[in-house]
Amino acid sequence: MARSSVLAHAEKVEPNPSHRGALAATARMAPDEVEVVVRTADGRELAIPVELVRVLLASAGELARGHAVTVLASEVQLSPTEAAELLGLSRPFVARLLDAGDIPSMNLPGSSHRVVGLADVLAFQQRRERRREGRRQIADALDDPGLPY
Repeated sequence: MARSSVLAHAEKVEPNPSHRGALAATARMAPDEVEVVVRTADGRELAIPVELVRVLLASAGELARGHAVTVLASEVQLSPTEAAELLGLSRPFVARLLDAGDIPSMNLPGSSHRVVGLADVLAFQQRRERRREGRRQIADALDDPGLPY
C-alpha cells in the first residue's frame, strides 16, 4: 500500500502582509498572561488551553516575520523526500545524511524504505543552524580590523 504524503495533508498558513503589525503585537504576549476564547456560531464560548495559546503565539511570531507556518505533530514520520523538502536540501543529500547517521532513520517493516521522525529532522536543522551561526561569528571576528595580527 502506498504511503500518502504527510506534508500534502499538513495545514499550511501563508502570512498576510496587512496583518504583520497585529501578528507582531500578538507574538510579544506571554502565554501565561493571555486568555484566548473561541466563540462558536451558536454563541458558546470555549477557553483555549495554554498549550494551544503557546502554539498560536509562536505561529504569530513566524507569520509576522513573513514566514509561512505548517502545523505537524512532532511525532510524524516523514519520507526522505519529505525531510529533504522541509530542510531545503536534495533527496540524495538527505539520503547520505541518513546513511551517515547524521539524521536518525528506520526502515519500514519488511521494506528497504526508510522513514525519519520530524523531531529528528528539526533537531538536525537546529544543529546545522548553530554551526552556521558559529562559522559566521568566527568569520566576523577574523574580519575585525581591531585584531592584533
